[in-house]
Amino acid sequence: MASAEPNSAATPQPAATPSPTASIADPGALGLAAFAMTTFVLSTFNTGLLSDTLETVVLPLALFYGGLAQLLAGMWEFRRANTFAATAFSSYGAFWLAFAYYISHVAPKLPPAHAYQATGLFLLAWAIFTTYMIIPAMRTSGAVLAVIALLALTFILLTIGAFAQSTGIDKVGGWAGYVTAAVAWYASCATVANSTWAKTVLPVWPLA
Repeated sequence: MASAEPNSAATPQPAATPSPTASIADPGALGLAAFAMTTFVLSTFNTGLLSDTLETVVLPLALFYGGLAQLLAGMWEFRRANTFAATAFSSYGAFWLAFAYYISHVAPKLPPAHAYQATGLFLLAWAIFTTYMIIPAMRTSGAVLAVIALLALTFILLTIGAFAQSTGIDKVGGWAGYVTAAVAWYASCATVANSTWAKTVLPVWPLA
């Protein structure tokens, strides 16, 4: 007697459901590039290579590239379920937005005798955040881990420089910022190149 079960070979199988994030490009390249450029420009003043009177040139970058673009990269990383990158890019995007507001609206109104303490506290909070982000970065890639570790060092140096009112330590922090920006630019370039060529053009040394 013929089986009452349908012939599975002849039964159309449901099409595989595409990943809801399959059409979202990797926002990491944008986030790293925005972070790198803004850090590079600010570090130029921290090193003392240009006069502090020109420092406001960093504000447009802090608002629109380091701030807004990086914040958007963080939101896209949330959509991709990348908790580390979402937290990092969103936070550092907010850092640049806060920095721009602090420099343009808050710092000019602080008591001159104690303004350095406010700046030091602001930097200290970010140094703490960046330092603990080293732990999850150990499961990303060597390039990203280097960026986070160097950024933590930069924040620590700038924090010490602010509280100690030491121009010399500020300059060392500025040079550390330059190195951080260079490594972040490399990581961004590698992300774009590897994605575009669909192969490893520049290594990032995965750690996971």
